[in-house]
Amino acid sequence: MPTYEYECQNCRERHEAVQRFSDAPLTDCPRCGGPLRRVFSSVGIVFKGSGFYKTDSRPGGSPSGTTPSSAPTPSPAAEPAPAAAPAAAAPAASASSAD
Repeated sequence: MPTYEYECQNCRERHEAVQRFSDAPLTDCPRCGGPLRRVFSSVGIVFKGSGFYKTDSRPGGSPSGTTPSSAPTPSPAAEPAPAAAPAAAAPAASASSAD
């Protein structure tokens, strides 16, 4: 059920109410009895559809019901050693004979 925010026109107090879509809007302030007005504010970020989880774009992602933290972590010894960078080729010195 959605949560609606109301503001009293007399005391400027804001109230939240959890209501069904079919419920009538609140009209009286519970604090002072003044008229209420529903406040509309921007919606936060809403992610809908697939593609927002780490396992959505990987083949053979984690099975349903498991979390990434429950997966075993590889030990540092099991990781492959980084490849050695190739040595920079030294420029060939031109052997010119001084006659």
